Amino acid sequence: MNVRRIHLVRHVPPVSPGLLWGHGDVAPAVVDCAVLHQRVQEVAPTRLVSSDLARAMLPAQRLAKKLGLELETSPVWRELDFGAWDGLAPEAIDVEALTAFWEDPEGNPPSGGERWSQLCARVRRGLAALDDGALVVTHAGAMHAALSVLTGLDHHGVWAIDLPYRACLTLRIWPGSTLAGQVVGLDIGDALP
Repeated sequence: MNVRRIHLVRHVPPVSPGLLWGHGDVAPAVVDCAVLHQRVQEVAPTRLVSSDLARAMLPAQRLAKKLGLELETSPVWRELDFGAWDGLAPEAIDVEALTAFWEDPEGNPPSGGERWSQLCARVRRGLAALDDGALVVTHAGAMHAALSVLTGLDHHGVWAIDLPYRACLTLRIWPGSTLAGQVVGLDIGDALP
């Protein structure tokens, strides 16, 4: 059986954390992060992929140089598109609309934004294209979607898992007509911002 081990790492904090950053392209607070570099070195990736958004891509470019790997970027690994809410603080959004979204992101997506199923479909394609040893620098939403795709947990189940900045999630994926896998490691490490 040809099992693949894939590593997903959440990007470093953006310059303005605490806001709903989806497809909005905000810069990272730091580009060279020792904690992120150490975490990536520990898994010894054979391939490096990143979201094409700056908060993931710029630190990934630095990692690629340090690891001697070519960086591939892809919009497949972007965060959930928050549409009209992108860049807003949660308290700036109508509380009923935000509550409805958290309860049912499929039936109540942000205005102009993406449904949960659309994010999961994107991530499913992304996972299928990765080979053993690949590491992806991505976003919490995409990591939660990967967990949902592989385990069958709904959004409530996967959103209960805290994935702070620089968290590393290691997944084992079995071959087959549908993706099936298990979480084999979650390193959330330090609590630094």
